[in-house]
Formats: sequence, structure tokens, C-alpha cells
Amino acid sequence: MEVDSLYRRIIVTLFIIFVGTLASFQAYSWAISLDIQPSQGVSPAKVPETETITLTAAGDCLMHMPQVNSGLQADGSYRFDTFFADVADLIREGDYSSTSLETALAGPESSYTGYPMFNSPDEIANTFKQAGFDMVITANNHSLDRSYSGGIRTLKVLRTAGLDTLGTYLNPGEASTFLIKEIRGVKVGYLAYTYGTNGIPIPSEHPEYVNILDKEKVLSDIEKLRPQVDALILVLHWGVEYQPRPTQDQVSMARAFLAAGADAILGSHPHVIQTMEIINVKGKNKFVIYGMGNFISNQQELERKCGIVLKLRFKKDFDTDETRLIEASYTPTFSHPYQANGRIHYRVIPLSKTIEKIKQGQEPFMDNSDLPLLEAALRSTLTQLGPGYQDQ
Repeated sequence: MEVDSLYRRIIVTLFIIFVGTLASFQAYSWAISLDIQPSQGVSPAKVPETETITLTAAGDCLMHMPQVNSGLQADGSYRFDTFFADVADLIREGDYSSTSLETALAGPESSYTGYPMFNSPDEIANTFKQAGFDMVITANNHSLDRSYSGGIRTLKVLRTAGLDTLGTYLNPGEASTFLIKEIRGVKVGYLAYTYGTNGIPIPSEHPEYVNILDKEKVLSDIEKLRPQVDALILVLHWGVEYQPRPTQDQVSMARAFLAAGADAILGSHPHVIQTMEIINVKGKNKFVIYGMGNFISNQQELERKCGIVLKLRFKKDFDTDETRLIEASYTPTFSHPYQANGRIHYRVIPLSKTIEKIKQGQEPFMDNSDLPLLEAALRSTLTQLGPGYQDQ
């Protein structure tokens, strides 16, 4: 009896082991069929070792009255769709793109005017957004062309169009908050300042409204912002109008700001392209362009029609937490008024591409007679700026 009982217990135990093994095998097979690994959690997404981002920028956008009138529609509204259609692809190459607007958007009740005190239709804000711009710099000598109230309205119109603004502010809280954009793990900080406001005093009750270019103020802001970002961009409205070279003060300040922690300086205001250079600071290459020229305007002189779309590329190493400039390049552009349907229109054109289109008979508004002008403009820009910078 004891032998039989022992034998039965052995048989039952073996049967239980067999059934358990079979069940485990079936479960494993089912897991394999669903690509589920048994007893393993979901692997975390691999963090990239490096990331490269692209910033694009353009110079000054002015709105003289012929430009304003070019956009007037039969119903009294305005459209400026032609302005940037030919360069939108260049603008959109940037993960983040900026330009400088030298006019107020104070509304029609304040009258639309051009130089010397600008006020333009609100529709220009949507034109910037549709072209691919993400930010409009509003710190310049025309920031008070329609007084403080006009400047505040300008900010609200631009923001309603979905644009960031920089350099003028609604209140002290905004003025003390830095603009930081995070792009795929790379944090970029922007600061903007102007040398002045054409002698129009900043309201004493709103001293924070516009950032004035004071060396110690800029150095202080760089010191505060630098630890928060991987790349720091300064946009400075400075220099002497129509001069092809920066002043010694500009050169001195640029070196001080780059040494303090800025990675790139984008200059505006001279209305002509000024020189650019790479400056090595403690083994790290940094960039300054003293003047990006006019992007669009009704100014007539050749050099005042010349501009660029600037491209800056930064590469971040997540292992070392270091970010460096690997490219500073540009596409020469030209502010081109042209006739169509019995009226004047305006557009910004890429010079090299337009020259080729003319030669191929594919340019609708220019022909071979325009080639000398465009080729002279291209030479002027290339002579001023020289080759771009690349360090892969």
C-alpha cells in the first residue's frame, strides 16, 4: 500500500510539472507572436548623442508709403502676399526665424505714413507669419513712432498673428523675462536692444518699454541668461546709417559681448550690409554680422536694396553638454519693386536663383536687361560678407 501511495504521488507530481511547463511554453509562444518579451519592461527611448538646430534671420523691414499703397485692395483692406513669397523657403529652413520691423502698427485711425515716422496696416503681421517668421524684433529707432500706446498696440497685433516679439514690452514683468526657445533639447536665448528712439523720450512711467543699448545692461543680461541656455543670440540695432563698415565702438562692444557669453550678434539699422566675422573666444568660434541690410523697403540705392537670409547652425553634444556654432552662411537677396496688372508691387528675391531664372527665360517680371543690376547687387553683397563659415 505504501509503495502504491508513493507511486501515485510521484505520478501526480510529474503530471503537475508537465502541465505547468506546457502552460509556460504556450504563454511564451503567445508573447513571441505579439513581439512581447517575457519578464522585460519597455526599453526607454534612446537619447540622441547630438542635435543640430538651424536659426534663420533677416534684416530690417521698412514700410514706405509706396509699399503700403501696393497692398491696398478694392474693399479697403490690405494684402502684402508678394513681399516674401520668393524667399519663404529660405526663411523656413530655420527651426526658428526672426526679422526686424521698423514701423508701428497703430491702426488706421492713426493714419498710415512712411518715413520719417512709420505706421502701417495690421495685415503686415500675417504676412510675416505666413512667410515663416517666428519672431519680430521691435527694438529700434522707430519703436515710438506712434508713441507708447502705438507701440503697445504693435505688440498686440504681432502676437495675435502668432509671432513672438522681442525688445519692447507690455509691462515690467515681460521686460524682466528672457525669451528662451527650446528646439529638440537645445535651448536658445535671444536678447534685443536699440541705440535709441529718434529722440522721442521713453515715458517715465514705462521705462521698461524698450531695451536701450547700454553696455553694462547688456553685459548684465548676458550674465543672467547664459546659464539658462545652450546658445545666446544678441540682436543689436546700432551703427551709422549707410556706412559699409562698423564703427570702432561697435567692434569693441561686439568683442565684449561675445567674451561675456553671447554666441552670435545680429546687427541692424545701417540699411546697408556691413561686414561679418568669426571671433574665437577661449577656443570657441563665435559670430557677428554688424549689419544685415534692408530686407524690404522702398529705398532706391543699390546697396540699400541688398539684404540676406542668414543661416546659423548650432550642434549640441548631450554627453558633454557643449554647444558650438558649426555654420554661418547666407543667401543674398534684393528688394525688388515691379509692375503687374497696372500697379507697383514689391517682393524680396534671392539673387543667384533669380539671375539663373532670367537666363533660362523663366522669370516673369525681369529679363536680360535687368541682369547687370542684379549681378552688381550680388557682387556687392559677396564682397562685403565674403565666404560663409562651416565647421562640421
